[in-house]
Amino acid sequence: MTEQRILCVVTNAGEYQAVGFRTGLWLGELTHFVDVAEEAGFVCDIASPAGGFVPIDPESLMMPKAADAVGFESAVQKRYRDRGFMDRLQDTMPVSEADPARYGAIYLAGGHGTMFDFTSDALAEVVGAFWDAGKIVSAVCHGPAGLLEARDAAGKPIVGGRRVTGFSWREEGLAERQEAVPFNLEERLEEAGADYSKAALPFIEHVVEDERLITGQNPKSATAVAKAVLAHL
Repeated sequence: MTEQRILCVVTNAGEYQAVGFRTGLWLGELTHFVDVAEEAGFVCDIASPAGGFVPIDPESLMMPKAADAVGFESAVQKRYRDRGFMDRLQDTMPVSEADPARYGAIYLAGGHGTMFDFTSDALAEVVGAFWDAGKIVSAVCHGPAGLLEARDAAGKPIVGGRRVTGFSWREEGLAERQEAVPFNLEERLEEAGADYSKAALPFIEHVVEDERLITGQNPKSATAVAKAVLAHL
């Protein structure tokens, strides 16, 4: 059944272009989603724009490590210790090879790396194909960068006139990345015609559902996005 399989897309970009910071996938935005989906019996296939190796943003491991230090292991740290899970990020499928007919939904995980490769034509084409096939399209944090270029069969942006969220510009400033990122995601979503919203306070869980389009604002929202996707499936 296609409804029992979800395509999770992650970044291949491991560094910023303007500064020396290293980046990549924000690991928790993948693990939190996969934990919920797999516990419910779903299969999650992992793909990336170019295929192959997926770099991990080193900062995404800092909080899980701190949690471990005070006497308990976080869900992210458990996945990071899991050889089988981490091996799935060694040689991912190119997103261009994904067949939407095999899946009930697509999920775009975040991390600042997505700002550099989620605007690819290949990803835009796949996201548009999922949308036109009546599938669920979901994303979290910087993952909505993969929605910016996606068009439906009529050539219209799939976010046009739809309610969405994503990492806010205020959060970008608090993360000290406003000078490092190539664009303002909040602004670009609005320019694409989206009805963008955000939580009253930064880094608070915020999920927006507009029919089959489900988006989360920040890492805190990944679990809630997964639950919303499964509720639709």
